Amino acid sequence: MNAVPQRVEHQMTDKGYVPVYTTSVIEQPWDQYSATDHQVWATLFERQQKILVGRASDEFLRTQQAMGMNAHQIPKFDDLNRMLRATTGWELIGVEGLLPELTFFEHLANRRFPVTWWIRKPEQLDYLAEPDLFHDLFGHVPLLMNPVFADYMQAYGQGGVKAHGIGPEALVNLTRLYWYTVEFGLIRDTGGLRIYGAGILSSKGESIHCLESDAPNRIGFDLERIMRTRYRIDTYQKTYFVIDSYEQLMDATRPDFTPIYARLAAQESVPAGTVLDTDTVYNRGTGEGWLTDGDV
Repeated sequence: MNAVPQRVEHQMTDKGYVPVYTTSVIEQPWDQYSATDHQVWATLFERQQKILVGRASDEFLRTQQAMGMNAHQIPKFDDLNRMLRATTGWELIGVEGLLPELTFFEHLANRRFPVTWWIRKPEQLDYLAEPDLFHDLFGHVPLLMNPVFADYMQAYGQGGVKAHGIGPEALVNLTRLYWYTVEFGLIRDTGGLRIYGAGILSSKGESIHCLESDAPNRIGFDLERIMRTRYRIDTYQKTYFVIDSYEQLMDATRPDFTPIYARLAAQESVPAGTVLDTDTVYNRGTGEGWLTDGDV
């Protein structure tokens, strides 16, 4: 961890924005954060804390409080790591930006969660093309304190290493699973549907859209259905998948995915926003579900 920290972001080319990948693992340069950096953290933290009351899952709110995250300053990875290692054996590692797929999977498989060391600029409060410190730390890290979810994340990483050796189509299927669970997942909680996906938890607009808008579909968790469903990265989601519990996620990773990838290779992918006649669609207010009568 001796690399000099860089801020690695998308680059503008004649083909538009393209992702830039890095494999560097660094120490968090906490002393280098400016007053503006800490203020951006405070602004985002306070805004999301207010929005997520009655919207975030009970477990997310509980684990975030247990970690002692607050708006006063950007948390130190070392402080959070002491709690994570003692609770679930995970640790945070500092990275400069997006990681190559295999590198990312290997970190997860070894219970290392990559956190981008830098935070967005004040003019990027509402949108950023790639994950930054706020998204990673605020959205992802608290649930790593939950033993079942922590095991799911490791199992996902192990599955990713295996899928990388199978081929591109398997990786597409597995990436959709991460997208629709870890990033944009909903859960049936005691008070109705709640948020546990980090991509929603760290976004003001999506936190409201996913539960209160009539536009998106909210569909019961089905592993192969998720792996067939396409998604967009540049707009609010048209479909969210709903789990009953974190145990359901863990159970879904137990089977060998190899025959699943083979079955999916013979099927067409499903556009985001599509509802099939086998889907259970959830009422956004009560969390009650019903089977559809046909394609929508």
